[in-house]
Amino acid sequence: MEKPIHAFFTHWDWIVVIVYMLLTTWLGHKLSGKQANIKDFFLGGKKIPWWAVSGSMIATEISALTFIGVPGGVYAMSGDWTYLQWGLGSIIARFAVAYWLVPLYYEKEIYSPYDFMGNRLGEGARRLVTVLFSMGAILGQSVRVLVTAIILKVVTGMDVSVCIMIIGAIAVLWTFMGGMQTVIWTDVMQFCLFIFGGLLSLGILAGQLGWEQISVLNQVVVDGEHVNKLRWVDLTTPFQDPTLKYTLWVALFAMPFQNFTAFGVDQLNTQRMFCCGNIKDARKAMCWSSVSILITVLMLAVGAGLFAWYQVYVPAPEMSASFAENSNYVFPTWITMEVPVGVSGLILAGAFAAAISSLDSILAALSQTSLSVIYGREKLEEEGKGEEMVRLSRIVVCIWGIVLTGAGLLLWMVYQRNPDSDLIGLAFGMVAYTYGPLLGVLLASILPIRINTKGLVVGTFASVLLVSWFRPELPMMLDLVGMTSFSEALINSRPPLTSEWFFPLNASLTLICGVLAACVLKEDSSLN
Repeated sequence: MEKPIHAFFTHWDWIVVIVYMLLTTWLGHKLSGKQANIKDFFLGGKKIPWWAVSGSMIATEISALTFIGVPGGVYAMSGDWTYLQWGLGSIIARFAVAYWLVPLYYEKEIYSPYDFMGNRLGEGARRLVTVLFSMGAILGQSVRVLVTAIILKVVTGMDVSVCIMIIGAIAVLWTFMGGMQTVIWTDVMQFCLFIFGGLLSLGILAGQLGWEQISVLNQVVVDGEHVNKLRWVDLTTPFQDPTLKYTLWVALFAMPFQNFTAFGVDQLNTQRMFCCGNIKDARKAMCWSSVSILITVLMLAVGAGLFAWYQVYVPAPEMSASFAENSNYVFPTWITMEVPVGVSGLILAGAFAAAISSLDSILAALSQTSLSVIYGREKLEEEGKGEEMVRLSRIVVCIWGIVLTGAGLLLWMVYQRNPDSDLIGLAFGMVAYTYGPLLGVLLASILPIRINTKGLVVGTFASVLLVSWFRPELPMMLDLVGMTSFSEALINSRPPLTSEWFFPLNASLTLICGVLAACVLKEDSSLN
């Protein structure tokens, strides 16, 4: 009988994982400083250096999703480097955020973009975007938790549900200890370990095979046609095939909207930006986070190396079947079996810790935004209430930790019905529900036009319903509860379109609804 993968994960690897996690926890605690008030807990006292903030942004963006999902995507027979095109839209968006939004956000001391939108459009708009952010955070982060849980299942043999609960528990602990300072400094450690793990893996692959052989072996024949798995540009237009997501047109005309929202509106990233002491540092942190594209290139190269490796060293039938079932198993399996003992534990500990750092980041953001809506800024910063508010923040962190862990478990149930899903596509698809409306409300708060908040709410509901029609999650949920016929009818009624186009479409829909409502109702809730 073939030896299971987790049998190659030795007790030395376990020791490295445990020591690394303990060391990260201890260092995060030592670097967190004193949490005397809400500003210390949520903004790190606005004294964290820009390079640490930038590293934290990159670590959160990359996470285990890129570390495992990108090599797995290249390894899949239909995979190539076209995912790299999305980096162009990402760089465009970061510079737009740095030079347009950062000055606006730093006009007043605020904790989130939702404070900014609330100041411009009123408390109703603040509540709307906070709910949208919370929903998007639960959907998006549950995918990242699931990716890491799958890694742990492959290399340790533990049940995925148990892995999800362990990740959730440690994330709550890290956030509970020291707020954003702990989050950022542990992120910096994961960032360094990601680079080490990627370079080491590529070094082993290229050292054993040679890059020339890797390049040759990535030229394959699929359905009788020659395919270059190293190609990175796809010029197919949406009119030729609207279902393709990794094309240059999606990268240039859809992904800038997604990334502008991710880095300028999503509190997961903007909370880090607010930890800088001034506009100049916040701008540098945002612009320099663009180097994350180099890590993407690194992991794409690792994926090409893995594809070549398993052509030279053909895997056993059971392992090959596992790779065919889910290409996300490929990299963690290779790390467990081919990387030296102890070092494999260190790399996988980094992937594990990265998922936790992504989760603790969102816990801090969710805690801050929900408390801001419930109590208002004045009460949060009330003189003499600092320690009480910090204590309350930690309680809210625990509550959100339970919610996100539950969402991860629910997603695992859905994912089991479709295990060959593209996890990167799933993560971006999840935020398609909320990013468009969030961006629409932000534009409503910035542009000099008449806006009605009720119209923004209508636009938001219309946007979410539209995405639900096109995305696969609703049919999957209907299948789970036995409504298969309704699920099939829903699938058959929708035209083909990749969900990335919903970022600009839904932003426009939300904004237009707000403008039309202001014209029809003759009421203006804009303070521009």
